[in-house]
Amino acid sequence: MFSRDRWQEIFQTISKNKMRTFLSGFTVALGIFIFVVLYGLGNGLKNSFKKFFVDDANNVIFIYPGKTSKPYKGFKANRRIEFENSDLDDIKENFTFFLEDITPRISRNANVRYKNESNSYNTRGVAPANQKVEKTIIMQGRYLNNNDILNKTKHAVIGRLVAKDLFKDENPVGAYVEINSSAFKVIGVFQDEGGDNEERNIYIPYTTRQQLEKGNDKLDQIVVTFRNELGHTGALGFEDALRKFLKEKKFIDPTDSSGLFFQNVADNLKQNQQFAGALQLIVAFVGLGTLIAGIIGISNIMVFVVKERTKELGIRKALGATPKSVIQMILHESIFITTLSGYAGLFLGILLLRNLGLKLEDYFIIYPYININTALFATFILILFGSIAGYIPVKRAASIKPIIALRDE
Repeated sequence: MFSRDRWQEIFQTISKNKMRTFLSGFTVALGIFIFVVLYGLGNGLKNSFKKFFVDDANNVIFIYPGKTSKPYKGFKANRRIEFENSDLDDIKENFTFFLEDITPRISRNANVRYKNESNSYNTRGVAPANQKVEKTIIMQGRYLNNNDILNKTKHAVIGRLVAKDLFKDENPVGAYVEINSSAFKVIGVFQDEGGDNEERNIYIPYTTRQQLEKGNDKLDQIVVTFRNELGHTGALGFEDALRKFLKEKKFIDPTDSSGLFFQNVADNLKQNQQFAGALQLIVAFVGLGTLIAGIIGISNIMVFVVKERTKELGIRKALGATPKSVIQMILHESIFITTLSGYAGLFLGILLLRNLGLKLEDYFIIYPYININTALFATFILILFGSIAGYIPVKRAASIKPIIALRDE
């Protein structure tokens, strides 16, 4: 294996047959390169699906009011459904086993001013549970608490970018901002993994928002979190029970799908993960196909190489070379080219994936990558099975009698 003379001979053979060596190496490198890139893109697709759910907790159900499409119990169709504060209390009372927490949402666009700076932001009236729902991270100060809800305080928790826009380098905690001409005290600054849009929100107590709107008790939507131990099946059961309960309370036909809308994050996450996993399997299967094609390519090249060198092998055997030494010589040359080319394709594939980053975000692929152990294993498999595939024609050629090999055209 480490015979100096043999390796000198291998390098001489390679230098004399540059085109053959290049084609052999290119086939191997291309196979590994395509496998690495395809597998990495599959992982990038999974990353994209995960990103859609990073902003919110996974044990969340969003409930939106709609408009009925069917008459029911004396109520006409096209009736707009409204949520009220009593709905929160009823859900808490009837779903104690399932429920972890609950928060309403009342969203309004508002002009917000601090000194000479002003801008338009989305204000969201919420309860303290909204922090868990949004996975909000408090950077300064605190979030809304139950006292804020009970006392209808004019307290506001502003996003990082709101603080940057209005306060520049000032500390916003303790300062007052005008929200549609009403003064609110900033009690906290938050950041959110959901991105810039989320960090341009302002949270205020939902009771305060209702008081500003002539003391009504209407809600835009209801968000509930359920116990994690329920699992996926339990979450779906909770959603069905909640839908039935609210339809009965709001006098909505059980078969009317327009009166209420539910978004179960756990169910959506599982479905999208399954979809992403299926896509990755397809991509991995295609990548595996490229490996197999590479192995077949190596085998064909080996057949061609052996056929081309049949006379040379006959002369070597006539001069006393054993079949074993003939096989080792050709296989060493093949393994050397395959290994160098395989790792070149591996390196180029990984380099491409690292440079892609967010460039394919429009195609739902972000930060594509491949586990280095997976890539190394794939390269090893290609080299191993390529060598095995090449062994068969080499062994057959090594067993040919010298006189027959020398007559071969």
